[in-house]
Amino acid sequence: MRKLRPLALALFCTLPAWASAQSVTLYGVVDTGVEYVNHIGAASNSVTRMPNLSGTVPSRWGLRGTEDLGGGLKANFALESGFGPDTGASNQGGRLFGRQAWVGLSNNWGQISFGRQYTMLFWAMLDSDILGPNAYGSSSLDNYFPNARADNAVAYKGKFGGLTVGATYSFGRDTVNAGPSPSGTNCAGENAADSKACREWSALLQYETNWWSVSAGYDSLRGGPGAFGGLTNSNLKDDRLVLGGYVLAGNAKAGLGWVARRNEALTASRSNLYYGGVSYDVTPTVNVAGELYYLKYRNSADKAWLGALRASYAFSKRTSVYATAGYLANGGQSALSVSSAGTGTAPAPGGKQLGSMVGIKHIF
Repeated sequence: MRKLRPLALALFCTLPAWASAQSVTLYGVVDTGVEYVNHIGAASNSVTRMPNLSGTVPSRWGLRGTEDLGGGLKANFALESGFGPDTGASNQGGRLFGRQAWVGLSNNWGQISFGRQYTMLFWAMLDSDILGPNAYGSSSLDNYFPNARADNAVAYKGKFGGLTVGATYSFGRDTVNAGPSPSGTNCAGENAADSKACREWSALLQYETNWWSVSAGYDSLRGGPGAFGGLTNSNLKDDRLVLGGYVLAGNAKAGLGWVARRNEALTASRSNLYYGGVSYDVTPTVNVAGELYYLKYRNSADKAWLGALRASYAFSKRTSVYATAGYLANGGQSALSVSSAGTGTAPAPGGKQLGSMVGIKHIF
């Protein structure tokens, strides 16, 4: 027994080293407020509500971790859950970890990961789209932008100096039926009888310096039996090409971008979305930002203009309050809502809408 004590003591002393080789972080954002939207539906109603999807960003909580495996190799994972702060219900079609659920390995050659994760369209637009998933922004004109994730995906992303390259490939892009909703499009794939059904692939090429960046991304979605959005067979595709960039100058950041889309499920299959915005730090605690968007369908009268503004005040690095507003003008038979903060606010075809929201965001 005495001979075993030194061995047990030695093993006990190594436990802190083992524990320190792995780190796990709990993190999240809670962002909500009160919103007003007018000219809803044919009756031109208005609503005042607490939305469940987005304020300045969608609310979420998650776990992320890394383990040092030696020789520069690391194991990484992320589990991230989106929720509606108005009721506490899970978003992304009720998934437990609907925003991210992946595990991977990284080294100086980059990272390879497996699971539910962002497509490269997300990374291609992240810096150039100034307002991003704000209640009034690009997600009002294309609801895929805040849902650019794929189930059953293999992803690679690597950074080499100022150059970033990346790609994803999914064997079945979206297993959840959310009825119909972009957060769950009922396209499970992984079908032995149809190898193309519900596949997804994307690619990213980005170059950045300490004051400017340019990026290009491509995202391709295949259809499948029963899939939402009209993509009901695997011969139909919904593809997006994005080109964007930004510049930094003092306290200001300006971004521009273009998204060309071809959705073979639509009669007017081709569209172009242009966006440009500016963010300015008035003081270390006060920021103002604005962006203009223009969406036009080719060979169609359908189009939409959107202008959005946001002002925020930071009490600390974690807590801020904000006021944001947007005005959207549809043309032709377009009936897009100014608000992506929640559902059920579409105007009549060709209608115009004003939305406004005040809220609070806390990061932990």
